Amino acid sequence: MYIPKFNLVADRAILLETMRAYSFAILFGPLDPTIGRAPHRATHLPLVVRDEGPHGVLEGHFAKANPHWQALANRPTLVVFPGPHSYVSPSLYVEQTSVPTWNYIAIHAYGTLELVEEETAKEALLFNLIDANEPAYADKWRGMPEDYRRGLLKGIVGFRIPIAHIEGKFKLSQNRSEADRRGVEAAHRAGGDDQRALADWMKRLIG
Repeated sequence: MYIPKFNLVADRAILLETMRAYSFAILFGPLDPTIGRAPHRATHLPLVVRDEGPHGVLEGHFAKANPHWQALANRPTLVVFPGPHSYVSPSLYVEQTSVPTWNYIAIHAYGTLELVEEETAKEALLFNLIDANEPAYADKWRGMPEDYRRGLLKGIVGFRIPIAHIEGKFKLSQNRSEADRRGVEAAHRAGGDDQRALADWMKRLIG
């Protein structure tokens, strides 16, 4: 990912926080890694971001019917976390000889995908995902018939990705003058959810 120095965020805590906030991520990799120029596939999945190791660990599961897990198993994988984004009009700038752009947050995490196929371990992954999104559902899951739960677990393949390298790009008008940034921040603040999130990050990271 191309990241100018002024857009780079390397703070581990901020990256983990952002990945957790926007945890519906995209896994990229070739569908058949044995072919030199194999077409790539993208799989969209909710992930759990764990505070382990130097950069964190990602957990999730594929539908077993999705062949992408076989191609990514034990191979380097790119995981993209798309954050909030918004159009930026040049009318917001003091200098009118300007062009439109886009503010956004994106994190790219790289690591080798490790399969989790044992039933108890897969169920633990599911509990972590439930705990991250709807803790109250855990008791309902435990109360389901055992045959039903086992049938569902057979239909998924779990995985972990210890993050080996991570890149965070927070494009928040850092290259503009203070007056321009104030105008952009105010416009974002008056917008929708994504725009307000960007305004919050501008306030937090730039001041």
